Parts: sequence; structure tokens; C-alpha cells
Amino acid sequence: MEVQPSLSVTDGRTIIDVRNPDETTEGMIPGAVSVPLDVLMDHIAEVASPGDPVLVYCQVGLRSLKAAEMLRQAGYGESVSLAGGVDAWRRYGLPWSTPDSQPEMARYQRHLRLQEVGSPGQQKLLESSVLILGAGGLGSPAALYLAAAGIGRIGLVDADRVDLSNLQRQVIHTTARVGEPKVTSGARTLSDLNPEIVVETHETRFSANNAIDLLAGYDVVIDGADNFPTRYLLNDASLITRTPVVHGSVFRFEGQASVFQPYEGPCYRCLFPHPPPPEAAPNCAEAGVLGVLPGIIGTLQATEAIKLLLGIGTSLVGTLLYYDSLEQTMDRFRVRRNPNCTACSDPSDPPALVEYDHLCRPMI
Repeated sequence: MEVQPSLSVTDGRTIIDVRNPDETTEGMIPGAVSVPLDVLMDHIAEVASPGDPVLVYCQVGLRSLKAAEMLRQAGYGESVSLAGGVDAWRRYGLPWSTPDSQPEMARYQRHLRLQEVGSPGQQKLLESSVLILGAGGLGSPAALYLAAAGIGRIGLVDADRVDLSNLQRQVIHTTARVGEPKVTSGARTLSDLNPEIVVETHETRFSANNAIDLLAGYDVVIDGADNFPTRYLLNDASLITRTPVVHGSVFRFEGQASVFQPYEGPCYRCLFPHPPPPEAAPNCAEAGVLGVLPGIIGTLQATEAIKLLLGIGTSLVGTLLYYDSLEQTMDRFRVRRNPNCTACSDPSDPPALVEYDHLCRPMI
């Protein structure tokens, strides 16, 4: 069934553009959702329900005829095709949304081609938020790729200033910004990369006093901390707010990554019930680190965050990913939730937030 181009045909209808992503860069009918024909049936439930009036269109009206028929056969009986497609629509001088008003169509074109993402998934990312704890070696690559992916709101937490020794691995900063707050430097880089997103800066040390307030309102947290006390505090706070944490850590030539989904898998304390002695876990300044290594692990963290936000793939919940850059190997280790864990064994009684000293002992 076809309908002729007019303003009235869009009233009360879900509008779906079934053209390929490269075709939509010229513009779309206002209010339309881009779902290419070849992935339409995989994503239709995300944009419309059976019984909803649906208008589908393409360039000249041929593919949309096929799309409307497919939808009707699948139970979307109120589906119609726009006769003549966008060519006819524009000839009639009807409203048109240009790439200037929909910049994501061009910026995220490669995402839109992915069946697992598409326009609905990209919209999810644009409406999502991620807090990045630490604008350093791990936080830098994670922040860059999350900003590029179109995460709508990114928060940066760091109390430090850019030092020349950071630049060997902290790629979000520049030589010209040495001495600036890391969150200020990082925000400038992210905004230059993607001016469409919101970057929030928190120039503060993550502490028991502000942990809950910082996590509140964010969908996912990237753990870019470089010390055990902060990681234990983040773990405890995330159990209270029930915010998933994408963990990463690096040491010399080795890196690890995992995802801690509160009460749905192990927490950080299940993996590390007790911190190692300080002499066994020196920080980067003491032990050194291969500059590219945080880039690899931080990018893995960004990947896991995007998967969590989209609800796709198999996450690293219950899995510790171990990377050895010298041997160029990557191994996976199963991590199980500890039924006697002092932090997560009882969801009704999350741990109280306390400050930890350098030995991860509560500071009372």
C-alpha cells in the first residue's frame, strides 16, 4: 500500500528511512529513524510495535514498497510506503532535515551500517552517559573512543595536572597543556573531537565523601584508577549505586580488563579479596609501563562500555582478560562471585564507604 507525499501522511506514524546510511547523509524527513532495509526486521521492534501506524520510505519508493510488505507480513499491518520516496517528497517542497541538523548521520555512518548498532543503537549511545575515573593512561584512550562513538555525556574525574612525564602514554593531553588540570585538558580534546557531546569535569580526588554523588546519574563507570585504595572504594560505591564498572589496570608490559556488574557477577573484592603488599604492586612511576599498553587496555574498556550500553555481545562480567605485550598473547580467566564476599554477598547490605590508606586499610 502506498500513500502520496503530504504533511498529513506523517501524522501519528512512526517514520522509517530504509535507505542505506550513505544515502541518508543528504538529509531525512524530520522525525524519521534510519533503519536500512537489510536490517529492518532485526530492529523494527526497537522503533515500533505491531499495530502502530508506520510510514516507510526510500529514495524513489521501490525498496519501501518491499519494506512495507515485509512489515505487514510480520504483523505490522498499518505499514505503508511513501510513493515516489524522498525524490517526490522534496519535489513537493515538504519539510526536510539536512545533515546540518542531523550531523550524526555523517559522523556515525559506520555505526549505522552495523546490524547490532544501526540508528536505534546510535540513539542509545547519544542518550547514554559514562563517568571516567582518571584522565590518565587508561582514561585517555577510553575517553577518546567513547567521545568518537557519540556517548552523549562523559564525565572526567581527576585532581591532577598534566605533567611532561604523562605524555608518553596519556594521549588526551598535549605538551602545550603541561601544568593544566587534566580534566580541563581532556575536556578540550574531547570537545574538539566531537563538539556534539557534553563533557563534564570533576577536578577532585575520588573519595568516600563524593563517590556516590560522582557516580549518580551515569550509566557506566570506566575505572582508570592507578592504585588499589581507589579501586576498592569505587567497588564499594558502585555496589551502592548499582553502577557497572569497566575495570582496567596495567603493569610494565602486562594489562588486565574485566567488567563488574553489581550483584550479577563477581565484584572487585571477589577477584582481589586482599590487596598485594605495596612492594609487589608499585605504581607506574615506580615500575614503569610501556606507553602503548594503556592504549590497548583503555580501548578494550571503551569497547566493553559500548557493549554494555547497547546490550550487545558477551561482556567481560565474570571474566578477567589478561594481556601480555611481550609475548603478544591474550588469555581469559573465569572469575566467580564469592558467596562470602565481604562486599557483595548481601545485596541488601552494601558496604559502608570509608577511606582506605595506602595498604587498603580503612582509615577510622
